[in-house]
Amino acid sequence: ALYESKGDFNNALSYHLKALRIFEEVLGVKHPSTATSYDNLGVLYESMGDFDNALKYSLNALKIFEEVLGVNHPDTAASYNNLGLLYKSKGDFDNALNYCLKALKIFEEILGANHPSTATSYNNLGAIYESMGDFDNALSYHFKSLKIREEVLGVNHPDTASSYNNLGSLYKSKGDLDDALTYYLKDLKICEEVLGVNHPDTATSYNNLGLLYESKGDFDNALTYSLKALKIREEVLGFNHPSTATSYNNLGSLYKSMGDFDNALTYSSKASKIREEVLEVKHSNFSNRKS
Repeated sequence: ALYESKGDFNNALSYHLKALRIFEEVLGVKHPSTATSYDNLGVLYESMGDFDNALKYSLNALKIFEEVLGVNHPDTAASYNNLGLLYKSKGDFDNALNYCLKALKIFEEILGANHPSTATSYNNLGAIYESMGDFDNALSYHFKSLKIREEVLGVNHPDTASSYNNLGSLYKSKGDLDDALTYYLKDLKICEEVLGVNHPDTATSYNNLGLLYESKGDFDNALTYSLKALKIREEVLGFNHPSTATSYNNLGSLYKSMGDFDNALTYSSKASKIREEVLEVKHSNFSNRKS
């Protein structure tokens, strides 16, 4: 998990495969811990953009969870969620909805309608509907998620901040930039107060505000927030992390919009270099959202 968070996918993959081999040899291929190891590999391969391997390991995990724990177990539901998000990344929204709705049904029945895991399911469904362009359903599910998180976790919890962030992104997608700004600023306030000004999630908040201000044509604020995001990512995550590449990419686009083509080329080239060295071109997957 440490190597994955640092964007060092090669070392992350090596350790996850070592863990899987131990689980298979010591606990057996049908053990829940082995299934969790498959699930972790599925999530890692998805982060790397290798959807074929991600699907293979995620389906292996699901098969074990269904057979050993049953179809109504929370761990099985979590596996459905992971598969739903994977299919979303692949652009297969029918399967994405199918698996995430299965997860939601289990969480509602087993954990209850107001459980944080249920809120996560609502959040994931909101993200899928947003990707489908169905903003009404997206808004409905994101607000359901937010309501649970505010009531159960509190208004200053990082998961509540994530809901504010996701609503900001949704309103931006709808073209409602004023509401987007309101929710992005709520997210940023929590991140700065609870996580600190140098946390990666705070950097994501700065990054998203930079993109929003660029959409509003406010290039001064866009540059301010985008550079704040970059500074944190370089210092905390490192110069070769995918999120740092996202910042370089966004700054390249921003400088291009400002007519500063020299800086645009400089930052875009930095992003491309990371794509090639860290993610590999076919595995590039720049995401600005929190879950």
